Amino acid sequence: MSAARKKSWLNRRRLPLLIGLGLSLLFCAGVNTFASQSPYLVRVIILLGINIILVVALNLSNGFTGVFSLGHVGFMAIGAYTSSILSLTISTKAENLPDLPAWLAHIQLSFLPALLIGGFLAAVIAWLIGIALMRLSGHYVSVATLGFLVIVHIVLINWTQFTRGARTFSGVLQYTNIWWVYIWVLITIYVVWRIVNSSYGRRLLAVREDIVAANVVGINIMQARLLAFVISAFLTAIGGGLMAHYLTSFSPSTFYFTATFNYIIMLVVGGMGSISGSVLGTFLVTLLSEVLRNAENGINLGALHLPPVYGLSQIILAVAFVLIVNLRREGLMGNREINWAKLFRMET
Repeated sequence: MSAARKKSWLNRRRLPLLIGLGLSLLFCAGVNTFASQSPYLVRVIILLGINIILVVALNLSNGFTGVFSLGHVGFMAIGAYTSSILSLTISTKAENLPDLPAWLAHIQLSFLPALLIGGFLAAVIAWLIGIALMRLSGHYVSVATLGFLVIVHIVLINWTQFTRGARTFSGVLQYTNIWWVYIWVLITIYVVWRIVNSSYGRRLLAVREDIVAANVVGINIMQARLLAFVISAFLTAIGGGLMAHYLTSFSPSTFYFTATFNYIIMLVVGGMGSISGSVLGTFLVTLLSEVLRNAENGINLGALHLPPVYGLSQIILAVAFVLIVNLRREGLMGNREINWAKLFRMET
């Protein structure tokens, strides 16, 4: 390999990772410095990072395979409840979950093992249901994955021995912080980016663009979709575990239709088929949601007073979603990515 080609390879392959790592470290250090001065801002930034993990993971399944899943929040719930149960203190389990099996009631794992086990459990379940669902296409798979979400919700409500049913699951230790979140943001983006830019990723894109043509050239449609679905479920469950260990209390309704709607909006606004678009769409929608949520309590602008309008944020997001779908169906980025090498004048 010539020196010029080697330099070009380093630009294309390593530059986004190095830039992302450097910016993330500076960003996390800066946020920690001002954490005591603005806890609300830290909360927004942490939730933004978790949302990025969830939307990028969802994009791997929805944007790069052409399989539009509406059930990924179910994997988020699996990761949240599994990691929470495993990391609860033994005394909290005895008080809140007295009917747990003895082998589970007397163990307490640290944060990372509990998080990974939640992710692996979601991946196994995704593999089992994906064997059937990834054979479907179009609106059929969307309805089927929505059915999976409903099943998960019903199980959470009725399996009171493990989940406390519809009651709030509380007592979870708050392990999630800015460092944990943005380390997983980097891991998620890097994993998805490497997958998309690999030979396997090219097969995924071929399946997305034309199933018939991909099948003709010998691509195993089901196998390609299934692997993406499983990896996506694993990363989504990790995001759910991070969310659970930040909120410290939640219920089955936390992981249901409203969350599904919000993450799909972020994905569509940014652009399905673009990792950069996933990050951009998540950033815009998360910040807009926070602004609108504060505006719901009423606004005083001197002589102008706007009364509280509860639910305003969801209404405006729904309207924005309809406008994006009609006016710019491909989203803000479409299938394009930010070219960091060109942006920093390292590539002509």
